[in-house]
Amino acid sequence: MPSTEPWVGSWRPHKPRGPIAAMYKSPGPKYSLPGLTGDKVHCLTKLKAPNYSFGTRHELSASNLSPGPRYLVLSNITRVGRDGTPAFSLQGRPKDPRIFQAPAPGHYSPEKSTKSIFRSSPAFSLSGKPKESTNGLVPGPASYQLPEVIGGKTVVTSSAPMYSLCGRSKTGGFADDLRKTPGPAAYNVVDSSLYKEKPPQFSMAARTFAPGDITKKPGPGAHCPERVTSTRAKAPSFSFGLRHSEYIAPLIVDGTE
Repeated sequence: MPSTEPWVGSWRPHKPRGPIAAMYKSPGPKYSLPGLTGDKVHCLTKLKAPNYSFGTRHELSASNLSPGPRYLVLSNITRVGRDGTPAFSLQGRPKDPRIFQAPAPGHYSPEKSTKSIFRSSPAFSLSGKPKESTNGLVPGPASYQLPEVIGGKTVVTSSAPMYSLCGRSKTGGFADDLRKTPGPAAYNVVDSSLYKEKPPQFSMAARTFAPGDITKKPGPGAHCPERVTSTRAKAPSFSFGLRHSEYIAPLIVDGTE
């Protein structure tokens, strides 16, 4: 009795023993590796190209800004100053001057004059503690500092000669041409045919070939007479197809699926 299963040969579908990479739709653990872009999380085993950052925009200095034409120049201002035409302005009415008011009899207190006329016992009052005066403060020993003995600004000791490195000056350097004269390379060599007898000159033409047929023709090995089926009968032929799997990768041609 023939088998009803569509499988051919001794192979039969079975449950996989373990997971395979094609069963996972996600990109897998490749994202756990350090990236190759950026500066902070760049992979240490790969080369890193130089990177640069954009600086901030500097604000304009307010010292170089002039008020411009936004101020109105008065009509009486000339190039030598104000003109001599008299001008008057209106002011508000001044207030009346305050008349001096003499004190009345009720403003005096004769009962409070007993201490200045008659004898009285001494009286004292309690006041707050006065603040300490700062006039008598003198500097302590820690306020003084001994002169430096290291460096070029010593006072009591001698120091060895010191030198500093400065930047290269743009003016007066060894490569600066102060006279701006042309060098030997600025002149071209004069053609000798201008002041001597000019020799004959010849030019080389391209190589010529004899006319002929240069098209490529197929050789005897390029033909397959055994595959010709238009002049004789051909037996029927069949092929076995492939079972499509969900794990197979799609065919990508020219960047499109």
